[in-house]
Amino acid sequence: MDHNGLADPYVKLHLLPGASKANKLRTKTLRNTLNPTWNETLTYYGITDEDMIRKTLRISVCDEDKFRHNEFIGETRVPLKKLKPNHTKTFSICLEKQLPVDKTEDKSLEERGRILVSLKYSSQKQGLLVGIVRCAHLAAMDANGYSDPYVKTYLKPDVDKKSKHKTAVKKKTLNPEFNEEFCYEIKHGDLAKKTLEITVWDYDIGKSNDFIGGVVLGINAKGERLKHWFDCLKNKDKRIERWHTLTNELPGAVLSD
Repeated sequence: MDHNGLADPYVKLHLLPGASKANKLRTKTLRNTLNPTWNETLTYYGITDEDMIRKTLRISVCDEDKFRHNEFIGETRVPLKKLKPNHTKTFSICLEKQLPVDKTEDKSLEERGRILVSLKYSSQKQGLLVGIVRCAHLAAMDANGYSDPYVKTYLKPDVDKKSKHKTAVKKKTLNPEFNEEFCYEIKHGDLAKKTLEITVWDYDIGKSNDFIGGVVLGINAKGERLKHWFDCLKNKDKRIERWHTLTNELPGAVLSD
């Protein structure tokens, strides 16, 4: 609260778990009031059915201060599972002091969307065929609520030009279809030592491209990412297609264009 007994309030939204810019929205600031009325609609794009079950909307009210840190006023949280599709629900909730962050929530990687990948070891071509089929529910990186996504792949530990492949850029979409396939010439026996790094980027003209998210497949991966890799190694000449979750962090990844 300011010295005049009033505040310059604004509202921040966070989708939890997750803490990147793509998961944060905010209203405009209203000046010198303790009874603000915003009448703004803030939109999250690419929300999945799983998100509606698992995620929680954190609503924080803050007092903007141009000369010091903005002051936290209070917050509340609304589990998305309380909402119904295409139905507007109104809440009247008291703000509380800052609620504790769930330890598992704090440690979790933030989901940035999903990607459909196909893998096939071709005996004829003596190489690994990597298909980038499509992405879904990507994080919106641009001010218009969309992204201009493209996908890069590396077969590591190699990071030279021969190891790098890149799809075309798809404009203004969170659900791009690529249907592109790349071939890495490699002996089948050497694949067990390799790791496939797949990253999705938002193309920006005249400035650095934004990292949206990525996934790593290989012997050091876990769960479905490991299973997809091993299924490819065990089934020569068979195309195996799987969805994978994109996350905001990839240890040791090549995060530059």
